[in-house]
Amino acid sequence: MNIAQIRHFLKLAESLNFTQAARESGVTQPTLTRSIQRLEEQLGGQLLFRDGKDTRLTALGMAVRSEFEAILRSEEKVHSIALSNRIGNLEKLSLGIVSSITPMELSPFIKRAMTEIASTEVIIHPISKMSGIELVLAGTLDGCFVGEEPENNLKLSVIDLYEERLMLACGPEHRFTEMNSVAPEELAGEIYIDRLNCEFRDQVIAFLDKRASVPLPRLRSEREDWLQEVVAGNCGVCMLPEFSVISPRLQLRPLEGIDLRRTIRFVSVSGSGTSMVLQEFRKLLQSQQWGNPRQ
Repeated sequence: MNIAQIRHFLKLAESLNFTQAARESGVTQPTLTRSIQRLEEQLGGQLLFRDGKDTRLTALGMAVRSEFEAILRSEEKVHSIALSNRIGNLEKLSLGIVSSITPMELSPFIKRAMTEIASTEVIIHPISKMSGIELVLAGTLDGCFVGEEPENNLKLSVIDLYEERLMLACGPEHRFTEMNSVAPEELAGEIYIDRLNCEFRDQVIAFLDKRASVPLPRLRSEREDWLQEVVAGNCGVCMLPEFSVISPRLQLRPLEGIDLRRTIRFVSVSGSGTSMVLQEFRKLLQSQQWGNPRQ
C-alpha cells in the first residue's frame, strides 16, 4: 500500500463517485479503480459496496478512513516542518522515525551525531511505516529509521543497525512474571493492549487465532507511551519489541511457539551526490556499537 492509494481511497470516500474521484485525483477512472482494488487485496476485505449507482463505505472502509486521514495529516506536517526548517545558518538533517521505534537505543546515537557533526541541526519527524520511504525518495526527508525491510531499490542506501525480538510484555504484578515463557493458551481471556503500529500485528493475531487463544482487545492506539504505561500498570498485556521498552516497570517474557524479529534500519538516498552532512551521518551509524540498551 502506498500514499497514492490512500489518496485515491479518501477522494472516493468523500464523493462516493468513481468518476468524480478520478477527476479530482488527476487519474483515469480505470486507474483509480485498479488502485482501490489493489488496496482492498492488500487489506483483505472490501472497502466499498458497489450496487449499481449506489456506492457506500463498508465497515472496513469506515474503520480505516480515519487512520488514512491521520497518515496524510502526518505526511503534510512533515512536508511543512521540513520546508520551514530549511532556513538558517546550520545545515539541516531531517530524519523520520516510525512511532514503533522508541528512543532508548537511538537517542544516545543522536546525541553523538549532534556532538561530532557540530554544524548540523537535527530535526526528527514522526512518520508512518508506509510514508517514510516515499518521503525519502521525494527528498522531503534526508533519511528515516524503520523496522521493516524496504523493497529493493537501487536509489536507496540501507544500513542495518540492530535486531530485536518480539516479546510478551506485562506489568510487574502480573502472573506471567512467574513464568520463564508464556504458552499461547495462557493468553485466552487476558486483556490485550493492541499496538496498531506493530509491524507483526497481523502475524501475531493469526498465530493466536490458530490456537484459539486470541486475547480480548480492550485498548488500541498508535501512542507507544500510553500503551506501555497501561501495561506497566497491570491493566493488560501486549506484544513489544524487546529493546523498545519505555517504562522500566515492564516485564518481558517469550511467547512460546513464535519467533518474530525485526531489524532497525536507516534508509536514505544512495550515492555520493547526497549532502556531506548525510554522508557523515551514515559513517557514524556504521561505526556505532549497537548493543542491548537494557543491559
